[in-house]
Amino acid sequence: MTGLRPRAAIAGIYEYPYRNNSSHGPLAIKAISAVRALEDAGLTLADVDALYDAGEAAAHPGLEVAEYLGLDPDMLGTTDVGGSSFELFAADAYRAIAAGEAKVALLTYGETPRSGRVVIPPMAGTGRGQPSSADNIEAPFGLNIVANYALVAARHAYQYGTTPEQLAEIAVTTRAHAQRNPLAMQGLADVGIKHTGEISVADVVNSRMIADPLHMLDCCLVTDGGGAVVIVAEDLAASLPKSPAWILGTGMAVSYQGADRDITVSAAARSGPKAFQRAGVTPADIDVAMLYDSFTITTLVLLEDLGFCAKGEGGSYVEGGRLLFDHPGGPALNTDGGGLSSNQPGMRGLFLLIEAVRQLRGESTAQVADARLAVAHGNGVLLGTRHVGGTVILGRE
Repeated sequence: MTGLRPRAAIAGIYEYPYRNNSSHGPLAIKAISAVRALEDAGLTLADVDALYDAGEAAAHPGLEVAEYLGLDPDMLGTTDVGGSSFELFAADAYRAIAAGEAKVALLTYGETPRSGRVVIPPMAGTGRGQPSSADNIEAPFGLNIVANYALVAARHAYQYGTTPEQLAEIAVTTRAHAQRNPLAMQGLADVGIKHTGEISVADVVNSRMIADPLHMLDCCLVTDGGGAVVIVAEDLAASLPKSPAWILGTGMAVSYQGADRDITVSAAARSGPKAFQRAGVTPADIDVAMLYDSFTITTLVLLEDLGFCAKGEGGSYVEGGRLLFDHPGGPALNTDGGGLSSNQPGMRGLFLLIEAVRQLRGESTAQVADARLAVAHGNGVLLGTRHVGGTVILGRE
C-alpha cells in the first residue's frame, strides 16, 4: 500500500441483535452496545475519551449520551447527516487520534422505529417549520421519500437503459447473504416478512410497486437496531485482543439539486476518490463493499460513483451473481444482508463499519476468503436531492 501510515484502527464492534424489540429504548440500546463493543476491544467505559453521537436517541446530542453512560469525554462529536453520519465520525475520530487529542473513541447508535411504530414522514424536510428547499419547494408537490429514489431510478433507466431486473439483482444478492446470517434471518421473521428464504429476480419485479420503478423488494426494511464501534490509537491497537481493522483513508462530500447537476450522480463520485487516494488503493483492490442500500438504486449508483464500474454500466455490472461473497468477480456486497434483508433502523452507516470489520477479522457469516481491504460508504438524507457521502477504506495487516 502506498497510502499514509495508519494511525487509528477499529478495535471493538457490537451489533444489537433485536429487530423488533419491546425491552430497550434507544438510549438503553446505545448503552448495551457501548459496553459490549468495549468488551470486544478489551476496554471499558473508563477508557473512552472521545464520544460521537448523531442525536437519534436524545434531545441534546452527545451530552445526554455521555450522562447516560457516565462518561466525561475530552472530545464530543455530534454530526447528524443521516445514514452517512458514522462514516464521518470514523474520519473525525481518525483525525483526533492522529493529532494526539484522543486515544479511545466510541461511536454508538440506537433507534426503535419498528417496535415504537414510528411513522416515517412522507418527506424528509427540516421538520422545524422554517422555509427550506425541502419544505417550501419539494414537499408541497408530493415528493415523498420513496419517490425521491424512484426519480433517480427512472432517470438512470432513461439515460442508461437500466432495467428493473438489473436493480433486482442487488436485492437478490443481499438476501442470499442474509440466509447465512442468523441475526438477519431472525430479524426478517421478527418484522413479519412472510417469505424469508432466498428470492429471485422475478420475485423482486413481481412484488408490489411502491414508486415506479421501485418495487417493495427494492426497498429496505424498517427495523429496530443499534450498535457501537470503538476506534483506538495505533499504540493501543497492538495490545488489544482482536486483530484491528486499520482506517486507511476517508472522504466526504455533499450534493444537492441544481440546474447543472445530474441526479444519477451521488456525492460518492467525490468522496470515494479522496478516500482511495488517501489509502493508496483502488476500487479494483477492494474485497468487500459495504454500501448503503436504502433502495436498490442507491447501491447501484454508489457502485458506479465509487469506481467499481463506469457510469451507466451498473446494471450490467451487478448481473449474474457477481457481488456474492463467493463469486470470483467481486467485490462482495453487503455480506450481512444489508438494509434490504438484515436491518435498517434509519441510519445504517454504523452497520457498514461493523460488517467490514467482521470481514477483515474473518468473522463474517458470508466470509470472503482472505479479505484484506473493505470499503464502507454511507449515503445520508436523500439521494435524489440533498445528501452527504462518507467513504471509509479499512484494511488488515
